[in-house]
Amino acid sequence: MTRQQRMPLLRAVVGALLLFGALPAPAAIRVDIDGVEGDLKRNVEAFLSVERYKDRDKLEEDTVARLYNRVEDEVRSALKPLGYYAPEIKASYESSHDDRNWRIRISIDAGKPVLVESIVIGIEGPGASDPVFAAIREHPALRKGAQLNHGSYEQVKGDLQRTAASYGYLDARLLESEMLVDPLQRRADIKLKLTTGQRYHFGQIRIEQSVIRPALMRRFMRFSEGDPYSTAQLLRTQFALDDSLYFSTVEVQPEERDPQTLSVPVKISAQQSRRQFSIGTGYGTDTGVRGTFGWSDSRLNDRGHRFRVEVKASTLTRRIDSRYDIPFGDPALEKMSLQLTNRTEQIGDLNTTELSLTPSVTQVLGHWQRVLSLAATHTQTLSANTRQSSNLLVPGISYASVPEGYLGEVLFSRGFYADLIGSSHTLGSDSDFLRLHVQTERVYDLRPRWHLLLRGEVGASLVRDFNDLPGIYRFFAGGDRSVRGFAYNDLSPKEIVLDPVRHDPVLLASGNPKTQNVGGRHLLAGSVEIVRDLPRNFAMATFFDIGNAFNKFGDPMAYSAGVGVRYRLPVVAIGLDIAMPLSESGSPRLHLNISPKL
Repeated sequence: MTRQQRMPLLRAVVGALLLFGALPAPAAIRVDIDGVEGDLKRNVEAFLSVERYKDRDKLEEDTVARLYNRVEDEVRSALKPLGYYAPEIKASYESSHDDRNWRIRISIDAGKPVLVESIVIGIEGPGASDPVFAAIREHPALRKGAQLNHGSYEQVKGDLQRTAASYGYLDARLLESEMLVDPLQRRADIKLKLTTGQRYHFGQIRIEQSVIRPALMRRFMRFSEGDPYSTAQLLRTQFALDDSLYFSTVEVQPEERDPQTLSVPVKISAQQSRRQFSIGTGYGTDTGVRGTFGWSDSRLNDRGHRFRVEVKASTLTRRIDSRYDIPFGDPALEKMSLQLTNRTEQIGDLNTTELSLTPSVTQVLGHWQRVLSLAATHTQTLSANTRQSSNLLVPGISYASVPEGYLGEVLFSRGFYADLIGSSHTLGSDSDFLRLHVQTERVYDLRPRWHLLLRGEVGASLVRDFNDLPGIYRFFAGGDRSVRGFAYNDLSPKEIVLDPVRHDPVLLASGNPKTQNVGGRHLLAGSVEIVRDLPRNFAMATFFDIGNAFNKFGDPMAYSAGVGVRYRLPVVAIGLDIAMPLSESGSPRLHLNISPKL
């Protein structure tokens, strides 16, 4: 019999012996703490030695007595860091009749806390007027009148030292660091004084790589030789080079500082990345099973040109994209691209195809990413009644909000996105139209573990003859990311289906004419969702959705409400919603979405 086979048998034998009294039951200590809650109680539990002995199998009475004798001092030590210096503590302990189980009772009256009477933060030296220290002096974690907290005091000290080191004051040191506490008067006086020393600057920059041209490599850098030293700019350079995808590994390391020249040399080393394949699968009630295959070469040449091909397929869509990127200016934020797209998609009751060639220029301007494009497009739109084919030249401009310090990384959510496209016969196109599409999404933290998600979408088109507007540019609503409770793209103006021979309406078994969703000129949609985080990566949500696609503003809106559950994993995210249409009769609709969590 193996050891693994013997262990369950041994545990069963021991359990049986315990049950029938053949072996004595293991000793146990129970600790009851009254009078404090939250952080105070947790701190007391962390300080108590007896808490660490609760799971011991063998405990003698003298050991328990020794632990009990420590209780009062340990409780006082636990309360002081949170500002309580004069607590009243009552403790007792008792044993069972067989002296194998003990119960310790601790009653605590924390009393009134010590308050901060004064706090002085002084900065001396060449960096005394540097605004980087202003936030610490003006908004310290401790303020006059606040309850004394040793952790907050240590935080202020740490903030001073970390800020000095981060911004190049590498010889900074604390001249004074004192906290005077008067428990009788319940007051604390705090004094901190930092001398900055001289500020260092970036010294010689040594680059070891042969992946891209040195001039292009330097355009990724967020600092230059002679600039004031900053660890933030070192990290931003690291992130910019990592996100470029040119390199498999990148290291941006400061070397030993030189106190004579007040400089910090920097070494940058990098290795070339390999060509990459990517495969992804997912499922959604909107699209059914979907899959993605991609191949990319992040470095075609030492000028940093990139090429990527991606194939996406689902029950409704088949799309092939190939893209060639050329960096310019700041290569982390600016590029020229040429994209070739071949797409077949069922949108509502329209079958559409698209073949387009789109040159574009992408630039980040402050908090906005702007894309200028000019698409040469051939598109076909098929429905039960019509067949439309268009050749278009479509200029466009889009803006997307980007976070502070954005360095070109992939964005998986956008707080705001707007694009404006159009076409005209004067450009040689078959259609005249102008189309605006705006999307926004914000998440607000209401309180710990409670979040409010607001999502909105607006679309508007100017077109003289709606039938001339290709299907790929029409608006639809309904589905997982729109108005839940309705099928994907099921909300739009409808058109009566005509018999192709007699041109009479096709009638259903009910006698009503058959209709099809053909899309609308305009779109309005919004969602309000409250999310409650749960343990183990789960979350619950309740929501209200409203929206529709229509041909004139003022047309009726559709709306729904429901509940959902979220499950977040490192690789995938799963969302399951049940939504009930409220604007019309209908049954609850299930929305399931399984996607890679990128």
